[in-house]
Amino acid sequence: MTTPRQRLGVNIDHVATLRNARGSAYPDPVRAALIAEAAGADGITAHLREDRRHIRDADIDALMDALSVPLNFEMAATAEMQAIALRHKPHAICLVPEKREERTTEGGLDVAGDANRLTGYIAALTEAGSRVSLFIGHDARQIEAAARVGAPVIELHTGAYCDFVADGQAEAAAQELAGLLAGVALASELGLEVHAGHGLSYATVAPFAATPQIRELNIGHFLISEAVFMGLDPAIREMRRLMDAARV
Repeated sequence: MTTPRQRLGVNIDHVATLRNARGSAYPDPVRAALIAEAAGADGITAHLREDRRHIRDADIDALMDALSVPLNFEMAATAEMQAIALRHKPHAICLVPEKREERTTEGGLDVAGDANRLTGYIAALTEAGSRVSLFIGHDARQIEAAARVGAPVIELHTGAYCDFVADGQAEAAAQELAGLLAGVALASELGLEVHAGHGLSYATVAPFAATPQIRELNIGHFLISEAVFMGLDPAIREMRRLMDAARV
């Protein structure tokens, strides 16, 4: 029996990181997005950080003009980012925690601790026509809060599981995976659509691709890293193949 096809969102942030390291016009993240689209990506994810360390405002403008697949606009829940999102009205918005000193997104949003503010914040984005997701850990309190504040989607943070696998910590990886799958089950019971992402690779994607309730995976850094050796198109096609194989 085959479960419904799982969507693959490809994050192109670190193409912009490479461009910005040299201060040049290349590699172009929009070109990468179009290659990803042709290779089977169902959507493109781009995170416009407050410090603009990789994706820039002009990249979001260009992506909105160029893409025929949906753009998933990752952003912090700030007034500045809300204004940008309301101007562009992307198909999807993923609210993520953001700290200036972090290398990459660490942990999930504290939805439970910021529920009153997030309820109104999300409502404005939803009224503009964007599907809002919340990037959170698998803690039941956060999942229940996500259901209360009006976001129809959560994206579960898979980074800790991927780190445990990479470090050879099998027992810790198994415990983290069990927690994530319990979170998937709870979210589904509450009527939330479930996505997952962060740190996923060829070695770690299978259990999430095989979970029927997980509708979408968002993968970026690993694919851009593999592209250095094998090219972006084949790197994405291999991820798509592994996802589809695990889905059966």
